[in-house]
Amino acid sequence: MFELRIVRERRQSYGPLPVFRCSADVWAVFRAHFDAADREQCLLLLLNQKNRPIRFHVVSIGSLTASLLHPREVIKAIVLANAAAVILMHGHPSSGDPTPSSDDLQTSRRLKALMELLGVKFLDSIVFGDGQFISLADDGYLQEGR
Repeated sequence: MFELRIVRERRQSYGPLPVFRCSADVWAVFRAHFDAADREQCLLLLLNQKNRPIRFHVVSIGSLTASLLHPREVIKAIVLANAAAVILMHGHPSSGDPTPSSDDLQTSRRLKALMELLGVKFLDSIVFGDGQFISLADDGYLQEGR
Protein backbone atom coordinates (compact mmCIF):
# COMPACT_ATOMS: atom_id res chain seq x y z
CA MET A 1 0.00 0.00 0.00
CA PHE A 2 1.20 3.54 -0.68
CA GLU A 3 0.14 7.09 -0.12
CA LEU A 4 -0.43 9.34 -3.11
CA ARG A 5 0.36 13.02 -2.63
CA ILE A 6 -0.30 15.76 -5.10
CA VAL A 7 2.12 18.60 -4.55
CA ARG A 8 2.54 21.62 -6.75
CA GLU A 9 5.97 23.24 -6.54
CA ARG A 10 6.97 26.47 -8.23
CA ARG A 11 10.34 26.58 -9.97
CA GLN A 12 12.06 29.68 -11.20
CA SER A 13 14.53 27.85 -13.46
CA TYR A 14 12.46 28.46 -16.60
CA GLY A 15 12.39 32.21 -16.07
CA PRO A 16 9.28 34.35 -16.44
CA LEU A 17 6.35 32.59 -18.04
CA PRO A 18 5.44 33.96 -21.46
CA VAL A 19 1.94 34.97 -22.42
CA PHE A 20 0.58 32.94 -25.34
CA ARG A 21 -1.81 34.98 -27.46
CA CYS A 22 -1.72 32.85 -30.61
CA SER A 23 -0.26 29.67 -32.08
CA ALA A 24 2.79 31.59 -33.38
CA ASP A 25 3.65 32.52 -29.76
CA VAL A 26 3.61 28.84 -28.80
CA TRP A 27 5.73 27.97 -31.83
CA ALA A 28 8.29 30.67 -30.97
CA VAL A 29 8.76 29.33 -27.43
CA PHE A 30 8.80 25.59 -28.23
CA ARG A 31 10.44 25.66 -31.68
CA ALA A 32 13.97 25.07 -30.37
CA HIS A 33 12.76 22.08 -28.36
CA PHE A 34 11.17 20.40 -31.36
CA ASP A 35 13.95 21.37 -33.79
CA ALA A 36 16.45 19.53 -31.56
CA ALA A 37 14.29 16.41 -31.15
CA ASP A 38 15.40 13.25 -32.93
CA ARG A 39 12.17 11.41 -32.13
CA GLU A 40 8.50 12.30 -32.09
CA GLN A 41 7.39 13.82 -28.83
CA CYS A 42 3.99 14.89 -27.55
CA LEU A 43 3.94 17.81 -25.15
CA LEU A 44 0.98 19.31 -23.36
CA LEU A 45 0.91 22.99 -22.47
CA LEU A 46 -1.28 23.41 -19.40
CA LEU A 47 -3.00 26.76 -18.84
CA ASN A 48 -5.05 28.37 -16.09
CA GLN A 49 -8.53 29.89 -16.46
CA LYS A 50 -6.99 33.08 -17.94
CA ASN A 51 -5.05 31.00 -20.51
CA ARG A 52 -1.75 31.75 -18.81
CA PRO A 53 0.77 28.90 -18.67
CA ILE A 54 0.99 26.76 -15.57
CA ARG A 55 3.51 24.25 -16.92
CA PHE A 56 4.24 21.95 -19.80
CA HIS A 57 4.28 18.18 -19.61
CA VAL A 58 6.00 15.61 -21.83
CA VAL A 59 3.19 13.13 -22.47
CA SER A 60 5.22 10.72 -24.61
CA ILE A 61 8.47 10.23 -26.48
CA GLY A 62 8.28 7.80 -29.37
CA SER A 63 10.35 6.75 -32.33
CA LEU A 64 11.48 8.65 -35.39
CA THR A 65 8.04 8.37 -37.01
CA ALA A 66 5.51 7.74 -34.23
CA SER A 67 4.62 8.57 -30.65
CA LEU A 68 1.85 6.89 -28.69
CA LEU A 69 -0.59 9.13 -26.91
CA HIS A 70 -3.10 7.73 -24.46
CA PRO A 71 -5.88 10.01 -23.14
CA ARG A 72 -5.22 8.72 -19.61
CA GLU A 73 -1.78 10.37 -19.61
CA VAL A 74 -3.27 13.65 -20.81
CA ILE A 75 -5.99 13.59 -18.15
CA LYS A 76 -3.46 12.81 -15.41
CA ALA A 77 -1.39 15.88 -16.30
CA ILE A 78 -4.48 18.11 -16.44
CA VAL A 79 -5.74 16.95 -13.04
CA LEU A 80 -2.34 17.26 -11.34
CA ALA A 81 -1.86 20.79 -12.69
CA ASN A 82 -5.49 21.79 -12.09
CA ALA A 83 -5.49 23.14 -15.64
CA ALA A 84 -8.46 24.90 -17.21
CA ALA A 85 -7.17 24.77 -20.79
CA VAL A 86 -4.62 22.83 -22.83
CA ILE A 87 -2.62 22.99 -26.05
CA LEU A 88 -1.23 19.77 -27.49
CA MET A 89 2.05 19.89 -29.41
CA HIS A 90 4.12 17.36 -31.31
CA GLY A 91 6.78 17.32 -34.00
CA HIS A 92 7.51 15.47 -37.21
CA PRO A 93 11.31 15.04 -37.06
CA SER A 94 11.59 12.40 -39.79
CA SER A 95 10.05 14.40 -42.62
CA GLY A 96 10.16 17.93 -41.25
CA ASP A 97 6.71 18.41 -42.78
CA PRO A 98 4.18 19.69 -40.23
CA THR A 99 1.18 18.54 -42.29
CA PRO A 100 -1.02 16.61 -39.82
CA SER A 101 -1.55 12.92 -40.51
CA SER A 102 -4.97 11.33 -40.31
CA ASP A 103 -3.92 9.91 -36.91
CA ASP A 104 -2.95 13.40 -35.75
CA LEU A 105 -6.37 14.72 -36.73
CA GLN A 106 -8.28 11.82 -35.19
CA THR A 107 -6.34 11.97 -31.92
CA SER A 108 -6.75 15.74 -31.62
CA ARG A 109 -10.48 15.56 -32.27
CA ARG A 110 -10.90 12.75 -29.72
CA LEU A 111 -8.98 14.72 -27.11
CA LYS A 112 -11.02 17.84 -27.82
CA ALA A 113 -14.25 15.87 -27.27
CA LEU A 114 -12.85 14.36 -24.07
CA MET A 115 -11.78 17.78 -22.78
CA GLU A 116 -15.30 19.12 -23.38
CA LEU A 117 -16.64 16.35 -21.13
CA LEU A 118 -14.12 17.31 -18.44
CA GLY A 119 -14.89 21.03 -18.71
CA VAL A 120 -11.37 21.80 -19.96
CA LYS A 121 -10.81 23.98 -23.04
CA PHE A 122 -8.83 22.25 -25.80
CA LEU A 123 -7.42 25.36 -27.46
CA ASP A 124 -5.18 23.88 -30.15
CA SER A 125 -3.08 21.04 -31.46
CA ILE A 126 0.13 22.27 -33.06
CA VAL A 127 2.39 20.19 -35.30
CA PHE A 128 6.02 21.32 -35.59
CA GLY A 129 8.22 20.77 -38.66
CA ASP A 130 11.52 22.15 -39.94
CA GLY A 131 11.17 25.87 -39.32
CA GLN A 132 7.38 25.82 -39.66
CA PHE A 133 4.22 24.70 -37.89
CA ILE A 134 0.57 23.98 -38.49
CA SER A 135 -2.12 24.93 -35.99
CA LEU A 136 -5.12 22.64 -36.27
CA ALA A 137 -7.32 25.29 -34.65
CA ASP A 138 -6.15 28.11 -36.96
CA ASP A 139 -6.58 25.94 -40.05
CA GLY A 140 -10.07 24.75 -39.06
CA TYR A 141 -9.21 21.07 -38.52
CA LEU A 142 -10.80 21.05 -35.07
CA GLN A 143 -14.16 22.33 -36.25
CA GLU A 144 -17.01 19.85 -36.43
CA GLY A 145 -17.67 18.42 -39.86
CA ARG A 146 -14.11 18.70 -41.08
